[in-house]
Amino acid sequence: MDVIHKYHSIAVSLFIAVLSCFFGACSSDSDYKQVDFSKTVQSASRTVQEAGHPSLRVAIAAMISPKESISKYKSLMDYIGKKMGYQIILIQRKTYGEINELFQKQQIDLALICSGPYANGKDIFQVEALAVPLVRGEHYYRSYLIVNKKSSIKTLEDLRGKTFAYTDPDSNTGTLVPNYWVAMKGETSQLFFKETTYTYSHDNSIIAVAKSLVDGAAVDSHIWEYYHRTNPEYTANTRIIKKSIPFGSPPFVSSRSLPLVLKENVKEILLTMHLDPEGKQIQDSLFVDKFVLPQESWYQPIIKMKQEFEQLKKKRANGTGKP
Repeated sequence: MDVIHKYHSIAVSLFIAVLSCFFGACSSDSDYKQVDFSKTVQSASRTVQEAGHPSLRVAIAAMISPKESISKYKSLMDYIGKKMGYQIILIQRKTYGEINELFQKQQIDLALICSGPYANGKDIFQVEALAVPLVRGEHYYRSYLIVNKKSSIKTLEDLRGKTFAYTDPDSNTGTLVPNYWVAMKGETSQLFFKETTYTYSHDNSIIAVAKSLVDGAAVDSHIWEYYHRTNPEYTANTRIIKKSIPFGSPPFVSSRSLPLVLKENVKEILLTMHLDPEGKQIQDSLFVDKFVLPQESWYQPIIKMKQEFEQLKKKRANGTGKP
């Protein structure tokens, strides 16, 4: 069994590496100037005002794989840039943490980020929410716990001793939620699951479950629903066995250091684009009804869950948690 387990682990790791290459570094889009901060730190650290031409540095957290991010959000970024008369410099990084770090270093101006890092780190990363997408009439999303359609697994408990895929270490729906569920049982993911892996995007997690490379995964409901409507090849081979409480949807944020006039301009463009035929068409392609002003109360459940999760970890470490 140890040999089988070893080769299964290698197979999953290789598959994730192939997905990362296919969706990430092996892809490109000539319509954008893309910045690799590991090679261009000096030029990337220049502010909008210091640049030789008006530009905005925009990052998209890898909630979906990089190639898919460009494909799906290119028109939105083009629209914002055209309305403002600014060049959009698209910045892509593998993890949410890397995007957060760029905000701390004031090396990006705008981003679409995960709700978790926003709720629990907006002051640390110095960001503020400008707008939130309204999807299917809702300003919130959930975590979907999914398994393969042909699997006999019906509950979280059935995943005990099985393989599991997380998305990003800082993901709310893809990591914090399932870890919280396991902690509520008085256990840790290391003990509850036989093996875990990170896919670094929700679509990769969906594919891994659909192909039975892992037994289960937790994914962003917006992304699962999007693919189920547009390209159900993989979602059709998955089954949702648990849904989380609702959380405020991933917000479009700006650096707090971005000039107020630019923040207000971006906000106005996002909040009114559903009234413009071109903007409406772009939003329809993303299954976004419109953008709305965020409310901090929408993200309180994430903050509360994070706090409870940390308390459960401390109780277990002190030997006072559930057996």
